[in-house]
Amino acid sequence: MLSTMQDEPLSLATLLKYAATFQGDSTVSTWTGTGVRTMTYREMGAESARLANALRGFGIGVGDRVGTFMWNNNEHMVAYIAVPAMGAVLHALNIRLFPEQLVYVANHAEDQVVIVDGTLVPMFAQYLPNLKTVRHVIVANGDASALQAPEGVQVHSYTELLAAQPDTFDFPVIDERSAAAMCYTSGTTGDPKGVVYSHRSNWLHAMQVCSPMGMGFNGSDNVLAIVPLFHANAWGLPYAALMSGANVLMPDRFLQPGPLLEMMEDQKPSFAAAVPTIWGGVLAGLAAKPQDISHLRTAVVGGSAVPPSMMRAFQEQHGVRILHAWGMTETSPLGSVAHPPAGVTGEQEWEYRYTQGRFPASVQARLVGDDGSVVPNDGESLGELEVRGPWITASYYSPEGGVIDPDKFDDGWLRTGDVGKISPNGYLTLVDRSKDVIKSGGEWISSVDLENAVMGHLAVAEAAVIGVPDEKWDERPLVAIVLKEGTEAKAEELRDFLADKFAKWQLPERWTFIAEVPKTSVGKFDKKRLRAQYADGDLTVTTLS
Repeated sequence: MLSTMQDEPLSLATLLKYAATFQGDSTVSTWTGTGVRTMTYREMGAESARLANALRGFGIGVGDRVGTFMWNNNEHMVAYIAVPAMGAVLHALNIRLFPEQLVYVANHAEDQVVIVDGTLVPMFAQYLPNLKTVRHVIVANGDASALQAPEGVQVHSYTELLAAQPDTFDFPVIDERSAAAMCYTSGTTGDPKGVVYSHRSNWLHAMQVCSPMGMGFNGSDNVLAIVPLFHANAWGLPYAALMSGANVLMPDRFLQPGPLLEMMEDQKPSFAAAVPTIWGGVLAGLAAKPQDISHLRTAVVGGSAVPPSMMRAFQEQHGVRILHAWGMTETSPLGSVAHPPAGVTGEQEWEYRYTQGRFPASVQARLVGDDGSVVPNDGESLGELEVRGPWITASYYSPEGGVIDPDKFDDGWLRTGDVGKISPNGYLTLVDRSKDVIKSGGEWISSVDLENAVMGHLAVAEAAVIGVPDEKWDERPLVAIVLKEGTEAKAEELRDFLADKFAKWQLPERWTFIAEVPKTSVGKFDKKRLRAQYADGDLTVTTLS
């Protein structure tokens, strides 16, 4: 027996029409350094139609890839909805990838048009001669004549191009399972891998972001979208904002703690989202120059584990609730969010908030042991996390068809590479990446636990832990420390600080003090580079007895 329900596609074109019509007074604003330039959703609807008309004039049709090489700003937001709404596929290029990786992903995706921010033209100009399929470049917020294009590539001014287009467009009705957008992993090992999101997956994911057990967007929010639009589907923020009618504040290129605090003071956002390294910088900025940021209802933090000391500092010193979340490019990315269970208070509430959170109904999860068996969700047993659901990728993109790598997929489940445990009531606690867990004398030591603990010391700004070879124990932890400006701490003092938090055999003997922990293109600690620095003898290591 079939239902009597209408079979209406979950299309991003429908979402655009809804936002422009019924949420038309909501806004997207871009920080200029001294203020904002603002566009209503109604105006964004007309601008999206102009962009779609321009792209159609270039011959872009259903399934064709349109790249962006941009900061978070109004024009990028327009592209985020206009490109998939017209049936093409948005490919937000990660501006922080290594040059060879950037060229690889643009060619692999077969981008035909790229929209480039004017401030990024000098960088993009280095790549353009090697982009095999790009036929048109659109320069926004800058001088198009500054980009010298190779033969066969036309360069256009965003403003002039769109000014010549009509402000209406007949957005097509397409299959909800059609490609809407694609992102590539950051490629810390091997070539970056492409993930292709559908209209359906983005729509369902946006509903979860808006839900109270997701990020809880509502129409009264002003969302500071610090997480780059080129990173992991922008955490679903653009589509959730359009769905809920929330206002969006875009930081453009002003991503340092000082400018972020200036825009918070000026615009009073109620919600913000960024990786832990951003929030660590903001916390340090507040310590140097205090300001009231209690207008922030919630600050979502993901990408890597948040040190409990940071969560406590924001809550107790600034009245800001840090909401811990977990996800990946492959999961659109929302996988779990750390809302405590109803009725839980005090220290028990903090215990839940420190986890990576509870899985929503749409995300199935299991833990798999080294022998391939599924381990119980008892809050103690460890295994590699595997997930599946309607916004989780089933393969990686290839021009020849989806690629199911057995190292990343297991009988329809995505292998995340994260090692953790799941409580009986569905809360995930990650102890490490499988490649980062330290195997010492047959036992596991969590690099994440060590990092979080040592970052609780008042003198420590950042700490990264890697496993290094040891003749007796196979591996032992090496702790790389970045001290806060104007502070001092010795290795002995820091190990003593950990003494009541870990078993004696887990306490690190090897310590190194560095100016900065190397970061990946999306702001995570780059432990691969840190291991290479150690192997090359570039680190000065203190070994305690």
